[in-house]
Amino acid sequence: MSEDRSGQPRSWLEKLTDLFSDDPQSRQDIKMIVREAAERSIVDSDTLNILEGALQVSEMQVRDIMVPRSQMVSIKIDESLQDLLPRVIESAHSRFPVLDEDESEVMGVMLAKDLLPLLLEQGVQFNLRDLLRPTTFVPESKRLNVLLREFRATRNHLAVVVDEFGGIAGLVTIEDVLEQIVGDIEDEHDFDEEESLIKEVEEKLYMVKALTPLEDFNEFFQAELNSGDFDTIGGVVVHHFGRVPECNESISIENWRFKVVNGTSRQINLLEVTPV
Repeated sequence: MSEDRSGQPRSWLEKLTDLFSDDPQSRQDIKMIVREAAERSIVDSDTLNILEGALQVSEMQVRDIMVPRSQMVSIKIDESLQDLLPRVIESAHSRFPVLDEDESEVMGVMLAKDLLPLLLEQGVQFNLRDLLRPTTFVPESKRLNVLLREFRATRNHLAVVVDEFGGIAGLVTIEDVLEQIVGDIEDEHDFDEEESLIKEVEEKLYMVKALTPLEDFNEFFQAELNSGDFDTIGGVVVHHFGRVPECNESISIENWRFKVVNGTSRQINLLEVTPV
């Protein structure tokens, strides 16, 4: 470990500060400095990823990471408790946008935990309107660093994304933003069983975890994708793009079309797969 003039060991922060002595002029300069710090072992790879993710967030917009409307798990305002409970349990989400009867407007947000008292009390009249929480609306163009600041200030965890015409474009959560900084955050409900790596959501439309072994992908779809040097279907997709693709980007590989549904600036997490 290097020492300063007084003979005392220097911290990694002091070493990193020295790297900034040339006054970086842009974010790209900062990224180069941070990477140089990693090459000199001043910071480890995890710290490097977090620093790069934090810089990347300020350059990204909500549209880059939002869950599109077609994949939202929502509830209709006129649904009964018996109708909505299976969906709440299956999705394991904690918050759900509640739509009007025409599914054209968001009436509010329902928290799954607000249903617990109703399950314990027999004979209680269920009225979904009594459980609604206020909705936060954000435009697709909002910067992620601004959104994260607003989430923290208002203590909201979910926002509904609207397009330029005021229509529902999708939703975004605080977890989606944080994953851009620290990487994929998985909980006990995220593909914890092998068979959940590939899910058929409708006829000829599948959701496939990017970490699915290529051998399992080929076996499930009776495909013959060439692995090359890659063990997962995500690795194959990134290889064919020649870079880490952004959300909603698509590519065709042999007889299959892959659309990136969820990912970060450093990796893809979830793919929508359809036969060509």
